[in-house]
Amino acid sequence: MAGPARQEFEYVRHGTTSIVAALNVTTGEVLTQPITRNDAATFIRFLAMLDRAIDPRHPIHVVLDNGASHIAKKTKAWLAARPRWHVHWTPPHASWLNQVELFFSVLARRVLRHGDFASRDDLIDKVDTYVIAHNTVAKPYRWTYDGTPLKAA
Repeated sequence: MAGPARQEFEYVRHGTTSIVAALNVTTGEVLTQPITRNDAATFIRFLAMLDRAIDPRHPIHVVLDNGASHIAKKTKAWLAARPRWHVHWTPPHASWLNQVELFFSVLARRVLRHGDFASRDDLIDKVDTYVIAHNTVAKPYRWTYDGTPLKAA
């Protein structure tokens, strides 16, 4: 049995980063991008990059929670102006319904938890390295939730 995690007294926090991510549910591949602001303009730039990267003949289905950058008027207007984009909203407090959250959970366990980063750039590099390695062997997540209520044991 492992004891509590310990941290050296010399530990210095070198900053944080936020990322935005898109998961291709058919392949398991993930595209991430570090962001400095989590606002509608930043999110729209990410969506526009996806729009350019994905074959224009294919519809895009995006699952979003009710984060401020997702529900902003500018974001909704951008999405409404693009008929190939189909938005599926998760209910409030149900982020676990979004499969990209599975990727974030694995990323947190394998890279971030107990990680040692010399700088913010080092953190971003290690996240990028993990994403690249993940994509070389990516497989779709096996979705097992069938919509039936769970029963108490």
